[in-house]
Amino acid sequence: MHQVITWLTGYNDEQLQDQIDQKSTFKDFFENASLNPKANLITGIICGYRIEEIENPLTQKVRYLDKLVDELAKGRKMEKILRVDSTSK
Repeated sequence: MHQVITWLTGYNDEQLQDQIDQKSTFKDFFENASLNPKANLITGIICGYRIEEIENPLTQKVRYLDKLVDELAKGRKMEKILRVDSTSK
């Protein structure tokens, strides 16, 4: 889970712990994050909404995280969760 959150947000361990310690809201959490450039590759339906069609930027970022956690919980391979291009290895 930690790896997925740091991949999406760009936070290092210390920055992530700071967000936890500050009890940041989702708004603050994502405003301070450096979203991974591959986040736009996170597509599909989560909680009944197609992620790529969500217009509110904050809601879309939260749903990106929801989708990644869902994929992790379902046992999807980490390379696929982190959108690693198998041709670039």
